Amino acid sequence: MLGVDLVSVLRQAGEDVTGANRAALDITDAEALKDAVAGYDVVVNSAAYTDVDGAETDEDRATLINGVAVGHLAAACATRGARLISVSTDYVLPGDATEPYAEDAPTGPVNAYGRGKLVGERAVLSTLPDTGYIVRTAWLYGEHGRNFVATMLRLAAERDTVDVVNDQRGQPTWTRALATQLMALGRAALNGRAAPGIYHGTAAGEATWHELARTVYALSGLDPDRVRPITSDRFPRPATRPSYSVLSHTAWTRAGLASMAPWQETLADALNQPGFVALRKAAA
Repeated sequence: MLGVDLVSVLRQAGEDVTGANRAALDITDAEALKDAVAGYDVVVNSAAYTDVDGAETDEDRATLINGVAVGHLAAACATRGARLISVSTDYVLPGDATEPYAEDAPTGPVNAYGRGKLVGERAVLSTLPDTGYIVRTAWLYGEHGRNFVATMLRLAAERDTVDVVNDQRGQPTWTRALATQLMALGRAALNGRAAPGIYHGTAAGEATWHELARTVYALSGLDPDRVRPITSDRFPRPATRPSYSVLSHTAWTRAGLASMAPWQETLADALNQPGFVALRKAAA
């Protein structure tokens, strides 16, 4: 989902970009990674084991992809002299705060997925102290994959009402907006304006899943009252979810870069993209 948007954004901006999917590159193959990154100035890693619940019973595999393989990629970039931007997650944090997490806030993942991603973060920061970048994101949605916004629109076409949890807070983030932010970071890294380290790549503002769903309905011309609030205990999942996943954006300011726009603004833009327009029409 993010990778497709990233390649599209970079190509539209006139950048020379190569996208490698799973069929083209095995991120767990350390030797293949050395060849893959040769000749590139910036490498962006958006590969991930994304099944958060599945990671609870397959933690070794999740950590291999989200942690160990990222270490291999960092080592390959160190060998070839490339800068690395690796996409991480809010799930490396404990999720029990009451105000936005700073980039240097203590980590403390509450599930296997977060533990694996934290292994990857540490590998990048230790292997590439001068050329490694971690961009934590959260609550991603986009045209090119399974995600909450698309699910809400599909359910609107199938059900009169939908129950959505209202006790988890985060920052709904459009993958295309994040792709644009990653491009800006890559350019700033190349010209020496952006210091290496941790950045938070999420939309401004915050919402609960229930508030997000209501906004999706309202922006799509549907009655938002069809979305009913419930608590997380009504929808048990194998992996614990953080109750608070709001991230601060001060690292962008230090790099002289604008942070991302409010989530309501980017959501409105996203819903006017062809993939979401088709879902909206079906739900009307």
